[in-house]
Amino acid sequence: DMLRGASPERDIHDHDDATHPRDVIFMFSGHGAQYAGMASGLYASYPVFTEWLDRSAEILSQRLGLDIRTAIADDETALRRMTVAQPALFALQYALARLWMSWGVTPTAMIGHSAGEYVAACLARTFTLENALLLIAERGRLMDEMPGGAMLAVALSEEVLDRRLADHGDDRPDMAVITSPTMCVISGAAGAVNQFR
Repeated sequence: DMLRGASPERDIHDHDDATHPRDVIFMFSGHGAQYAGMASGLYASYPVFTEWLDRSAEILSQRLGLDIRTAIADDETALRRMTVAQPALFALQYALARLWMSWGVTPTAMIGHSAGEYVAACLARTFTLENALLLIAERGRLMDEMPGGAMLAVALSEEVLDRRLADHGDDRPDMAVITSPTMCVISGAAGAVNQFR
């Protein structure tokens, strides 16, 4: 309401300090937050967003044998498969970044997690859009072919966690990530992760 001007009693401060420009960093997410209908308002309202999503969908349709726009619009089941979710998330985030850039918002830096790393790399011209889409589609396919597993955040140091993992013998999870001096993530077969927990 405040942005629409429907709450005039609230103080809104508008300040543009051109003498101290602010850095903009684009951050791109990974898999996990996707849902049917995501970005439908952007697609319907912003031609630049639509153009880039359509371009990505056309490139991906030959590789995937489906139209990611349909999955994004209303196919929750398809979006649970990495083969669809990874390229869909890439395409949406790429189109959104292109929209921001069309408005003159230029990132000083970019960072991403999982599929988001590929978006950042593509925007940084490490890959062409076509090559990045083909790579992320193949990544999703390979992920779908892997057996199921689990991950667990563990509030222990790397050294302590290594010793505890060693006590579990051959059927144990692996150290996946060391996120801080006192926080790590383990991964592996769901049974092994649950037993360790």
